[in-house]
Amino acid sequence: MALKGVRVLELVGLAPGPHCGMILADFGAQVLRVERLGHHDPKWMARRKWSLALDLKRPQGADVMRRLCRQMDVLLESFRPGIMEKFGLGPEVLQKDNPRLIYARLTGFGQSGSLSKVAGHDINFLALSGVLSKLGRSSETPYAPLNLLADFGGGGLTCALGIVLALYERTQSGKGQVIDASMVEGTAYLGSFLWHSQNTVLWSQPRGQNVLDGGAPFYETYRTSDGKFMAVGAIEPQFYALLINGLGLNCDELPDQLSISGWKEVKKKFTDIFAKKTQAEWCKIFDGTDACVTPVLSLEKAALNEHNRERGSFITDDDDNVSPRPAPLLSRTPAVPSNKRNPLEGGHTEELLQEFGFSKEEIHQLNSDKIIETSTLKANL
Repeated sequence: MALKGVRVLELVGLAPGPHCGMILADFGAQVLRVERLGHHDPKWMARRKWSLALDLKRPQGADVMRRLCRQMDVLLESFRPGIMEKFGLGPEVLQKDNPRLIYARLTGFGQSGSLSKVAGHDINFLALSGVLSKLGRSSETPYAPLNLLADFGGGGLTCALGIVLALYERTQSGKGQVIDASMVEGTAYLGSFLWHSQNTVLWSQPRGQNVLDGGAPFYETYRTSDGKFMAVGAIEPQFYALLINGLGLNCDELPDQLSISGWKEVKKKFTDIFAKKTQAEWCKIFDGTDACVTPVLSLEKAALNEHNRERGSFITDDDDNVSPRPAPLLSRTPAVPSNKRNPLEGGHTEELLQEFGFSKEEIHQLNSDKIIETSTLKANL
C-alpha cells in the first residue's frame, strides 16, 4: 500500500480528525488512535487503526506521548489552539525531540485569527467560507448539505492531502513541518470554482435561480410516481435533446433550453411527466443513454447498484456493515481496508507500548496509576 511504513498518532476527536486518520490507515499507514480514558468515543471511522487509551492531562501520560512521538512520522490533533501546549506537547517540544515529525493541526478556524479559539461546527465553517451563501433554493434560507463539505471535504480530506504533501517534501528536506488545516479555508478552497466563475453567466441570477443551483429544469431532481426521485444533469444541448426525447417531448414545442424566462414552465412540465412513472420505469428509459438521468439512490441501494457492484465500490465488514471502498484506485499500491471490527478502546495499549520500547514493568506501573487503560479482550485489525 502507498503509505506502508508511515506511523501516525491520531488524537481522538470528532468527525474530521478520524476521517483524516482513516484515509491514511486505508492506504497503509499504521495509525495509532489515542483514546481518552473512560470516554468511550464513537468508533465510526476507526477502521484499520490501533487503539491506545492514555490520560494526556497527567504529566505521566504526556511523557508517554512524548516518547511515542519520537518514533512517529505524523501527529494528527484537532483540539482548539493552545490545548496541546497546555499538555506540554506543542510542536516546538515534539519537533525538537523528532525533527522529522509532521505535526498536523486540524481545526475549524485555524491556529490564528480572532475566531481561532471559538467553538463551531460544519455549518459555521461553511458559512464563514462563503460557500453556504450559494447553497439552497431561492425561496428558502441557505441550506447546509449535511456536514459533508466543511467537516469532511474542507477538513478531513484536505488535511490528509496536507499530510501526504508534507511526507513527500520530507523525502527531499529530511524535515517535518506544522500543518495548519482550517476547515473554513479548506472549504473555501474546495469552492474555488465559485470564485473563479462568479462573474460569468453561470451566476447571473439570485441564489437558486441559476444553472447549477436548482434554477434550471435540466439540472434538478424530480419525484417519481412511487415517491422516489430521478436526478437530471443534461446541461449540454446534445444531452438535453436526449432528455427531451426520453420524456416524450418535442424541443420545438418548448422554450429555448437557456431561456431563463421559460425555465419555470419547463420545470413544471418535467415535474408532471416524471410523476407519471416509477423510478424503475424511468431507469429503463434512460439507462445506457447520454441523457444524464440517474436514479437518486439510498445508501443501501447505492451499495446494490449494478455499476457499483461491478467495480466493488462498497465493502462489507465482519459485522455486515457496509461502507464505501477507499478512493481513488491505485493500480500498483491500492488501499486494502480491513474488514475486521473496529478496535476496542485501549485494545492495543499494552502491545503498542511494548512495540515502542516500554518495559513490562513500566506498562504495569502506568496501568496501576491509571495513566493507561488496557482491554481484557484482544481487538482485531
